[in-house]
Amino acid sequence: MKQISNQNKSLRINTFLKSLILILVFTLISCKEEEQKADAYGNFEATETTISAEANGKLLSFTIEEGQKLKKGAVVALIDTIPLYLKKAQLRASKTVVYSKSKTILSQVSVLESKKQGALRNKTRIENLIRENAGTQKQLDDINDQIDVIDQQIKAARIQDRPILKGVNPINAQMQLLNDQIKKSTIINPINGTVLTKYAEQNELTNFGKPLYKIADLSTMEFKGYISEKQLSNIIIGDTVTIKIDGIDGDKNFDGKVSWISSEAEFTPKIIQTKEERVNLVYAIKIKVKNDGTIKIGMPAEMWVK
Repeated sequence: MKQISNQNKSLRINTFLKSLILILVFTLISCKEEEQKADAYGNFEATETTISAEANGKLLSFTIEEGQKLKKGAVVALIDTIPLYLKKAQLRASKTVVYSKSKTILSQVSVLESKKQGALRNKTRIENLIRENAGTQKQLDDINDQIDVIDQQIKAARIQDRPILKGVNPINAQMQLLNDQIKKSTIINPINGTVLTKYAEQNELTNFGKPLYKIADLSTMEFKGYISEKQLSNIIIGDTVTIKIDGIDGDKNFDGKVSWISSEAEFTPKIIQTKEERVNLVYAIKIKVKNDGTIKIGMPAEMWVK
């Protein structure tokens, strides 16, 4: 009986030990799963810029390719400007005609000014003669009347010249507009980046506002994810976090800096979490990450708070 009692006792101890081991295993697994849960899930984005034509005409030059890296200020396309230059030449001719009309009037004014100077010299002589009692008041009155007439003629000529010169103003405005259109016919790349999409080809006709290509700076990518209200108190703008992406040899880690946190809560996007978690209120967060070339637009990733 004593032997049976000892066996039962050993059996109970073994059962207890096994139960304890199972509890410890499940606890460790639960802790491990809890530890391996990321703080946020999301995707990478980049600021995409669509470059459009600002003039009408034929694309004489447009040789960029998708995936090509472009520098800011690089000339990427040239739209035909011959019609613009022909119109500009026509405006120059119109401007020359206006100035020739004005020049004719100014030459008349010059003749009248010369005539007035002669009349003034005669007036001086008459005044000297009157002082020597060799001239008459009528002579002085006549020369004064002559000077007044010349002054009126000069004034009328100058009044006539003003509207002619004003006719140059709309021509100048049209020329400035043409110069601006000619300048915009050369497409200058506005940012450093990589060509994502090309919408046109060389020798095609384009018009104002038509997209030519899309470009984005992929050197720094932006991870957009969502955090819960509990996590919100532990993260502030400027914090450094770890961003993980799937790699061939396991997860690949990047250091990222929190650049923006939404001030308003929203329901978890359907693409991020399970059906149960979609009803949770979360806050969008953006993190800037230096790209070594492996991060692509739309790539899923995880955020881990250090």
